[in-house]
Amino acid sequence: MADISNHRGSRTAIGMAIIGLLCSWLLLAAPSIGQDQQKPPAPMDKALAKDWLGRWEKKIVGSSRNRYCDREMGEQLGWLVSPFLDGFYHGYKATGQRKWIDRLVDWSDAVIERGVKEPDGFIGWPKARGASTGSVADFTTDNQLGEAMALRPMVLMAGEILKTPALKAKYGRKAQAYIYLSERIFKKWDSRGAWREVKGGGLWVVPLFGIDPKTGKWTEGYGKRRTEGFSLPANKQNHIACWLLAMYDVTKKPIYRDRAEKWWRVMKSRMKPRAEGKYFVWNYWDAGGPWDSKPGGGLKHWVGVHPNGGYYGIDAEGIVLAFEHGLVFTRQDIDRLVATNRDFMWNKQVHGAKFQRIDGGRPDKRWAKTPGVLWTALTPYDPTLRKVFEANHAPGSWGGLGRTPQYLARFARTRTAPARSE
Repeated sequence: MADISNHRGSRTAIGMAIIGLLCSWLLLAAPSIGQDQQKPPAPMDKALAKDWLGRWEKKIVGSSRNRYCDREMGEQLGWLVSPFLDGFYHGYKATGQRKWIDRLVDWSDAVIERGVKEPDGFIGWPKARGASTGSVADFTTDNQLGEAMALRPMVLMAGEILKTPALKAKYGRKAQAYIYLSERIFKKWDSRGAWREVKGGGLWVVPLFGIDPKTGKWTEGYGKRRTEGFSLPANKQNHIACWLLAMYDVTKKPIYRDRAEKWWRVMKSRMKPRAEGKYFVWNYWDAGGPWDSKPGGGLKHWVGVHPNGGYYGIDAEGIVLAFEHGLVFTRQDIDRLVATNRDFMWNKQVHGAKFQRIDGGRPDKRWAKTPGVLWTALTPYDPTLRKVFEANHAPGSWGGLGRTPQYLARFARTRTAPARSE
């Protein structure tokens, strides 16, 4: 019996060794997906990181006295409130200090308390001309983009709270409330017909109805909510997809990941290689379906590259986030984006760096300083872009409210003990 047992043990050991070698070969041979497999990036210079952190904190604390959270509605929840919520969330990630959680809770609760119950029973933050696009009539309505941008940092902070016992004891109920609200907002837009399945994926549209201020009921277009609408441009689709991916990360419910993935499939299909495949170019907006056509012919919106380069930086953030989650985009796509931003758009000046339009077109006077921008999301994947960012970034600027602590959380060693009391 002893001989048989030893023989079986030897066969098992040999089999396990073969499996181990096979797995190692598969890992080496498989294409890179999700997180980049390169060595961890070198940390920022400590003195620079300390300087950035101090300048950022002075800016966000001082600017937060504006209390946008107490009055903004509609899409402005995204453009004016979410930069602070992002900053508070990433401020906690970068430092481990609870004071940033307290600030996020303060601002989040101020927004939530002002929510209005709408005709279908869902909560919203409606305002006149809330659709925020000339392609849609002047409805009094809430805004999916604004809500998605504001909810994302709430959800991400909720995830941090619930996985950290010391935080869960104090903030656990808040975290659950933020997740619940976010899920209800998703159901709201889903029930209003804002999601559309299209060839190769799916996308979100602006509904063609609102609240009648005189009656408090829906306007006539509510009955056609499944077929009418206006497709959101790429940058807004990407913001919403990033919110949904945060929802998936925290709840693990597949529907959020699936919806985000379907949009990114559409996004990738619209990105066209140029210059013999070296670079990418894509439009600010493309028609998503028959709802984007005017009754008398033509489209509801122009098609082409937008002269404001900031929109493409938002798109790049969404693409990189998708890649880092193993969705749709490959390392080859990331490398092509790097080449587009670094080799085609950049003026090759580290200090005083400037970027041209993604298509090389003439700058528009309205955005003369930003026909193109550095795509910050690519800095983990290219040392040159990272060098350019660190040489030009203004940590105490409006754009630095969220970007500065996010960058520090990834590249600097500024974090103190987790969940430290203040």
